Amino acid sequence: MERKASEMGMNRTGTMAHPVKSKETIEGSEKYAPDIPGGASVMAKARQDFAREAGNLGTVPPPNLKGMAKAAMALLKGGRATVFVDKLGQRAGFERTGARLYELALSKLDVFGTWEGGPSREQLEKIRLDELRHFALVKRTLEKLGADPTALTPAAELQANLSEGVPRVMADPHVNLLQSLEGLMTAELVDNASWELLIELARELGHTEIAEDFQRALDAEQEHLALVRAWLAAGTKLEARVGGEAAGAPA
Repeated sequence: MERKASEMGMNRTGTMAHPVKSKETIEGSEKYAPDIPGGASVMAKARQDFAREAGNLGTVPPPNLKGMAKAAMALLKGGRATVFVDKLGQRAGFERTGARLYELALSKLDVFGTWEGGPSREQLEKIRLDELRHFALVKRTLEKLGADPTALTPAAELQANLSEGVPRVMADPHVNLLQSLEGLMTAELVDNASWELLIELARELGHTEIAEDFQRALDAEQEHLALVRAWLAAGTKLEARVGGEAAGAPA
């Protein structure tokens, strides 16, 4: 099924397509003042007041009895166990979402097919399983620390809010496989950076074995990012070629 990401057509969103109406719109904006006086400074002041009055985004639940001693030891070492648990909760949610992103990519592959240098079903499926394994790893780690792996920590909620656009875009039926890779690359960049931070925190808290497990997860995530970048580059270059469709350009 052919659907190029950069298709030429009747796009009416630009002002150059409607010079008369555009001029009238600009003149109207200059003629009529906003309903709320004060401009941007008033809005900034209101945001500052809301920020002072609002509570935290969420809290990290205390560890269960089994994990209390481990948490206390981490604090005695000068570390903040709550920060580590918070970031682990963030990772758990993100890895679970990551598996769903690759499920969405697989559905795009079924509709649009791939291209020379593009992803195969086997590759996408392997990465999906990697993401599920990483979720299971984080879940086990939280349980070892006496934390609740089902809790939505502040960092987890923040990450969910920040990244909610990626799954929405990838689920959009207008978006093809090549465009979906933009979403995957965004997710993989965040994933890599987040695993790096977790490894640093684990080492600072003295969790050597956990840090080693996380390093193996990061190694896999770095491979994911390299693959997505290569697929995206190959597909984009094919679309840029004259007569790219006939040469196996992405659908």
